[in-house]
Amino acid sequence: MSEEKKNYTIKDWPQYERPRERLLHHGPEFLTDAELLAIIITKGHSGKTSVEVARSLLTKFGTLRGLMSASYSEMKQVNGIGKAKYAQIKAALEMGVRLAQEKILPGKKIAKAQDVVDYYYTEMKDKKKELFHIILLDIRYQIIRDVLISMGSLSETTVHPREVMKEVIKESAAAVIFLHNHPSGDPQPSEQDRELTKRLCESCSLLGIKVLDHIIIGEECFYSFAQMGQI
Repeated sequence: MSEEKKNYTIKDWPQYERPRERLLHHGPEFLTDAELLAIIITKGHSGKTSVEVARSLLTKFGTLRGLMSASYSEMKQVNGIGKAKYAQIKAALEMGVRLAQEKILPGKKIAKAQDVVDYYYTEMKDKKKELFHIILLDIRYQIIRDVLISMGSLSETTVHPREVMKEVIKESAAAVIFLHNHPSGDPQPSEQDRELTKRLCESCSLLGIKVLDHIIIGEECFYSFAQMGQI
């Protein structure tokens, strides 16, 4: 019995139940997270199929987001995960992040806050530190460049108007969008956020630069100063 269990693999499953065949016939959107992970993992371990190993990973880390932030030392605690499978999983998850980032490129026109959030949400929502970006735009509100201005602590970030203005002037930007995340998950602006927004808007106004928005990304939603009528 133990020998039969040891040799039991997904190849022994009916074809219509195998993750790879299901993906080919129905598309990846019909597969569970565990089944998608199983395709990446390719092989099981010690009598467990790749689907069972994938389920063990999701049980331990909760979600794909949890897997994304897991270190090798944490992930290898799951039987069947070594350096090769860890690298495969991390590479696949990183490709997903980069795919989301391809939505916004130099030359893309920004029409609304959601255009920015669609791009940055995946990248920033799980960060443990505050990141403050400025998006530099031309006169047609097309992206020139995105600049990371500051990487702060868990609770605050330091942003100096002179650093922002230096980048604006260097790229001859006509408009800007400010963007940062809240590691706490709550996107509601603090008094410090409001004061910083006011100072940055005043600095930009002196140079004739239009501030389109200041967006704060939280865990499940975002806050837009422009949508709230505060810019």
